[in-house]
Amino acid sequence: MDEIQAAAEALRRGKLVLMPTETVYGLAANAADSAAVAGVFQAKGRPSFNPLIAHVADLAAATRVADLDARAVALAKAFWPGPLTIVAPALPGGPVCDLARAGLDSVAVRAPAHPVAQALLKAFGGPLCAPSANRSGRPSPTTLTDAIAETGFAAAAALEGGPCAVGVESTVVSVMDGTVRLLRPGGLARERIEVVVGRLTEAENDAMRSPGRLVRHYAPQSKLRLDAQAPLPGEAYLAFGPWPEGPMVFNLSPASDLNEAAQRLFSTLRAADSLAPLAIAVAPIPGWGLGEAINDRLRRAAGFIG
Repeated sequence: MDEIQAAAEALRRGKLVLMPTETVYGLAANAADSAAVAGVFQAKGRPSFNPLIAHVADLAAATRVADLDARAVALAKAFWPGPLTIVAPALPGGPVCDLARAGLDSVAVRAPAHPVAQALLKAFGGPLCAPSANRSGRPSPTTLTDAIAETGFAAAAALEGGPCAVGVESTVVSVMDGTVRLLRPGGLARERIEVVVGRLTEAENDAMRSPGRLVRHYAPQSKLRLDAQAPLPGEAYLAFGPWPEGPMVFNLSPASDLNEAAQRLFSTLRAADSLAPLAIAVAPIPGWGLGEAINDRLRRAAGFIG
């Protein structure tokens, strides 16, 4: 039995598995098994009011989980497999358990692009809940080494997939009640989504339908100081763009590339935090494209939003 089949069998037995996606590494469980899903919440220390994303292989599998209207189908056809999560009404009697949906009438669903994730989903044959494999509130892992350090104690299997290509979690949109809303910026830029469905409205009462909305989230042990033009004595510095090298300098992208910065965000936060600095200062990051998601993660890591 190869490692994919062994991992799929572990999931069928109610065990948890570390799996790569193109966004971050996830701690996967059978989405239909409430006891297994409870194990994910326990391993992460995650509050049960925070819903989980159901990962599926493709659009056909998603239609067995959620009631997808024409706009949701158009988004799935445009961006799946990829870093977009669609929140839609859950199908009555569908396979995603109530605990994974946090008791809501909606379900968050996505088809990941990573070939290992795709192979596991096809071998398992059903939806998998796979939130980021960090302990709740910590930076998400973008390598298997970091995933094992965070929640490896709870996993029966761990699948290697290399460094995550996107590096921040998926963008989450709600497609319900005749409106498409942005619930969480992420690895797919708002501008690309709006080409398909028009201007996105902001989340209001349905923000609770998305994971990753806690005020303090993705946080290192060190305090963060945002929009810093330069580090203060004793601070580590996350630069963006040309900046002199130094023992406590970590450059998200010397070329000022937002895609590279997103891919490196969590790994550089972890590396800077490992030095136990007085604080981690972060250079200003443009707010367009993937910069919207990067700034969202940084604000939450610093303990505030807005």
